[in-house]
Amino acid sequence: MAAKFFGQFLLEKGVISSAQLLRALDVQRASNPALGEIAVEFGMLTASQALTINERQRREDKRFGDIAQAMGLLTGEEVAQLLDTQKARRKLFGEILVEEGFLDAARLEAELREHAGERDDAMRSLDGMLAAHQHGRRVANAIAACNKLFPRLLRTQCQFSAVVDPAALPAFGAVAIVRVAADRPLVIGLAADDATVAALGAAFMSLPVDACDAELARDAYGELVNVLMGYVVKDSLPEDAAYRAEPPDFSTTLPALAAEGQVLVAMASQLGPFVLVIG
Repeated sequence: MAAKFFGQFLLEKGVISSAQLLRALDVQRASNPALGEIAVEFGMLTASQALTINERQRREDKRFGDIAQAMGLLTGEEVAQLLDTQKARRKLFGEILVEEGFLDAARLEAELREHAGERDDAMRSLDGMLAAHQHGRRVANAIAACNKLFPRLLRTQCQFSAVVDPAALPAFGAVAIVRVAADRPLVIGLAADDATVAALGAAFMSLPVDACDAELARDAYGELVNVLMGYVVKDSLPEDAAYRAEPPDFSTTLPALAAEGQVLVAMASQLGPFVLVIG
């Protein structure tokens, strides 16, 4: 059983159409502006200052407001005001479906219950794998890192979907992995199709997809894996552990990684599906 975003779940059941899904996602994105956007709107920061803070977030495991305060650009009271505004504007996906007239409240409630049941089944399969596998902690850390990084760096959500069966690999040709030499060596990487790589790369660079060519998208994709590696190393290796990370490798295929015994976890994101590689 694979976990899906609620919108994809409804689309596959035929409850909503593709056009309705896209409309609801557009409304949801508009209702959830980044903290920097609100700060610029309120005149608390310039666009350049907000961009500088965002760039620091790529390198540091800190929240936007904490970095802004450390730089002396915002006060604690201003950050609290921005967070309150962001929360007040945010709309739930189901709420938007009802507001737009795509579902009534009763149907929404029934579909939410069914969706929660499917997600619970998928999470139980993940929990079983994490408990039994020697790299279970690393896998959990990598999934948690993606869940944290995607909203922060790419302004989109991602979530666990399913443990990939090595005998039924997705046809994802764009693979980027980083191998980390340490007392307990580590492998971390992403695999996706070209369209998802283009979307991930453009989001990472804060560019429209049509302004991000294939080479630039690939470089950004590799840098995203580097950032992910940093988080997983921090959470998986002892603080005083010596390690050396190799540059991103784009030459190893998904079947080769499966043959090596790496763990492959399917992830869903609003920018496209991808596989998280951990070992």
